Amino acid sequence: MKEIYFNVERNFEKLVSLATKILGNSITFILACILVLFWWITTLFKSNDLHQNIGDFIFGTTFLSLFIIQKSFNKYSALIHLKVNELIASHETANNSIIDSHQKTEHEIRELSKEYIESEEDLNSRMNEANTDNQI
Repeated sequence: MKEIYFNVERNFEKLVSLATKILGNSITFILACILVLFWWITTLFKSNDLHQNIGDFIFGTTFLSLFIIQKSFNKYSALIHLKVNELIASHETANNSIIDSHQKTEHEIRELSKEYIESEEDLNSRMNEANTDNQI
């Protein structure tokens, strides 16, 4: 049962990754812009209702904003991953298994986080023991 869940989660992660790449693509924005302009032009001449025209304009602008926000998020996310990978690669003692962690599933990231929390707790307890030994 766990394996089925992990397969479903992995496939969902791939689908989400593909959707973010598509929504953040410049060509997709251009196509959406053409679609919204076509929609505005066709509804503007059919409807004399000012409220509906304003609503259509707001809805179309919001729709286009989705693509712009996704594009900037993709760029920001890629830069953050690059910087983190550079920091990891520059330290000899760093765990290189987390390089390219953006390609891991959410479950794998949670497991890595648990490992780091456990190692931090272990390190803190050893430091506390060392401090108490030095005080005696």
